[in-house]
Amino acid sequence: MAFGRRRQAEEPEKEPRTADEETETAASAADSEADEAPETAEAAEPAAVEGGPWDSEEKFPELQRLDFGAMQVPVAPGLGFQVNFEATQVDDEGNPLDGRPVAVLVQYEESAMQLQAFAAPKRSGIWADIRRDTAKDIEEDAQGQTQEGEGPFGPELLAMVPAALTEEVLAEMPQEMREQIPAEFIEQGWAPQLIRFIGVDGPRWFLQAIVQGAAIEDEEQWQVLEDVFRNIVVVRGESPMPPRELLELQVPQEFSEAAEDDEENVETFDPFERGPEITEVR
Repeated sequence: MAFGRRRQAEEPEKEPRTADEETETAASAADSEADEAPETAEAAEPAAVEGGPWDSEEKFPELQRLDFGAMQVPVAPGLGFQVNFEATQVDDEGNPLDGRPVAVLVQYEESAMQLQAFAAPKRSGIWADIRRDTAKDIEEDAQGQTQEGEGPFGPELLAMVPAALTEEVLAEMPQEMREQIPAEFIEQGWAPQLIRFIGVDGPRWFLQAIVQGAAIEDEEQWQVLEDVFRNIVVVRGESPMPPRELLELQVPQEFSEAAEDDEENVETFDPFERGPEITEVR
């Protein structure tokens, strides 16, 4: 896959910080911000990529968007949306009883893009460290391969991981998709899967997209997802938060209304159905 040209200014890569240092920074965030001169603090904050994604405090294009709390995601014909939940309570058998939304999944034709927004330090971004950690996890834990490149939003990570092709997985695939899988992949029980990691450091936030499916190589499908990502508005809020903590998400009112109007949509909005999440941001 060819990577596009970078559209934001180059920034020197920051040295990785330890967990203790990040915790201390978060704990003293309010005091540090109060002690800084306004002009110094403003100059130190990472700016969102020119042309989006956008910070809620800046001027951004007026578009129809779904309100997911920390993220306002634009809608367009052909797009599907799903909120992925993480269980916070389980019963004695381990079945989820309650949960919190942790990601938004945007689906378009044979492509999917998982979106997550995180808190970040005031004076530096975290994308460089997250790329490094993600590549290490994929190479060591998933036995995959990674390659860094430049995309329309700056540095990004392309990964190849082995995806299991069990009888259960094959049975759930549409027949057309099964017929396109080479016989040798079915015999060996796995197939290489490409995953694209995109990140943007904004003012006290970090936005990540994980892209899978046809959009990895299909330029038309990627353009649709790129336009969605570029027009996301991130709502950071004023509360101090440790770096890499998920910004709070919510289920849009439109989801509940759709489920009430059409019972068939209830399955689509199953809160405990996981999306294509292959790594955890620590």
